[in-house]
Amino acid sequence: MSDYYDVIVIGGGAGGLTAASGAAAFGAKTALIHEGPLGGDCLWTGCVPSKALLHTAQLIHSARRAAPFGFTQTTPLDYTKIREHYLKAIRVIQKHDDPARFEGLGVTIFPGKGAFVDDRTVMINGQQQITGDRIIIATGSRPFIPSIPGLQKVGYVTNETFWEMTDLPKRWLALGAGPIGLELGQALRRFGCEVTILERASTILANEEPETVGHLRAALEQEGIHILTNATATYFAKHKQAIQVTLQIEGRVQQLVVDRILVAAGRVANTAGLNLEQAGVEVDEKGRVVVDQQLRTTRKHIYAVGDVNGRMPFTHVAGAEGKAAISHALFHVKSKLDYDTIPTVLYTDPEFVQLGWTEQEARRRGVRCQTYRLSLDQVDRFITDDEANGLLKVVTDHKGKILGAQAVGRGAGDLLQEVVFAKHFNHKIGALSQVIHPYPSRVGAVQQTADLYWREKLFSGRLNQLLKLYARLLRRWRRKGKK
Repeated sequence: MSDYYDVIVIGGGAGGLTAASGAAAFGAKTALIHEGPLGGDCLWTGCVPSKALLHTAQLIHSARRAAPFGFTQTTPLDYTKIREHYLKAIRVIQKHDDPARFEGLGVTIFPGKGAFVDDRTVMINGQQQITGDRIIIATGSRPFIPSIPGLQKVGYVTNETFWEMTDLPKRWLALGAGPIGLELGQALRRFGCEVTILERASTILANEEPETVGHLRAALEQEGIHILTNATATYFAKHKQAIQVTLQIEGRVQQLVVDRILVAAGRVANTAGLNLEQAGVEVDEKGRVVVDQQLRTTRKHIYAVGDVNGRMPFTHVAGAEGKAAISHALFHVKSKLDYDTIPTVLYTDPEFVQLGWTEQEARRRGVRCQTYRLSLDQVDRFITDDEANGLLKVVTDHKGKILGAQAVGRGAGDLLQEVVFAKHFNHKIGALSQVIHPYPSRVGAVQQTADLYWREKLFSGRLNQLLKLYARLLRRWRRKGKK
């Protein structure tokens, strides 16, 4: 006979851990099935080690740029020390995902792989069955490996295996100009490697706002990163101790010799082996679990959160979806996530951040919109810090309601959070102008951008003419009063 649980969670990444701990906190008998250490991709092979690596790369880059200010860096690079730093970051943060912590919250953890027997029953490691009233799928995603002749023979690394390296090859080719390819590519370049990034589309980050993307690309290329768009790799072969790559770039065939391949060509949902068909759970053409606005699958008591549903594959989104799924599963709360209020950040330097709609998206939807644009070379703090290359854009409707925002610049992810707050709580852009910001600060860029809204309203057009008339009449009245 199967053990019964109120909630079964399959997957112990950000979404699964949030859902499991939330369910247990509200008194639900909760089971968590997870293969491998808790924490998921973000802790072990994603956000945590990559951000630690990027921080180290930024420090090294800043030291190299310090010569004009009287400091010269001469110490050779020690990759062992770099590796120690990101491994330490993993160890420290892993304590938050320790199994004992979740067991202390009341979660029963089953190490291993779960597979559906039917829509209520899950088999663990092919041996033990448990039954649940509500089931949450949170199995995440894995790297997509393109089928290119020779790739398997020459070998490659992904974001999952990159961290196992103990040395640092000199010449790199990254397949894909998404977050992984761009972030790791820039870190490698700052460590002194030669980096080429290959992208099939006509631009990097093809779905994002063109002007901010252009700023980012220019900054990366200025550091010496070779970005090839409209380009594909067609063949890989071993060449002495290196790898020879045949490329097709806008119809032309070229050869490139590198030492290591980084596959960063996207991700696929981890649904293999779950036996979803046994539960009646449908997936789309890309293998992602289909969900509704409450994150329910085609079986309404089964939910899917995080990368496995493919809606917005980021750690902070997975956590939010885990909360939303449990709220609905336990309390039938029908509120839905507004993905247009959730920012996404690319942690290159400069950072790239996207929120809601771009101007192009607003116009495509037939919305009358206005874009307020501020170049960061107009912000004093960015000038003093010699980081004035970037811009901030806020898109509104004709009444000032915030539809979206984009930014590229040092610390742009933190910078834009004030706009995220305003959009989430339906504050108009003008409200950001009324908040007094410290001077000189980077976040002052938000106020300066919002000031553009009032400048347009107050210093031009009919309202400006009326205000001028009112001020003139008021002055005349005051003069008469003095007489």
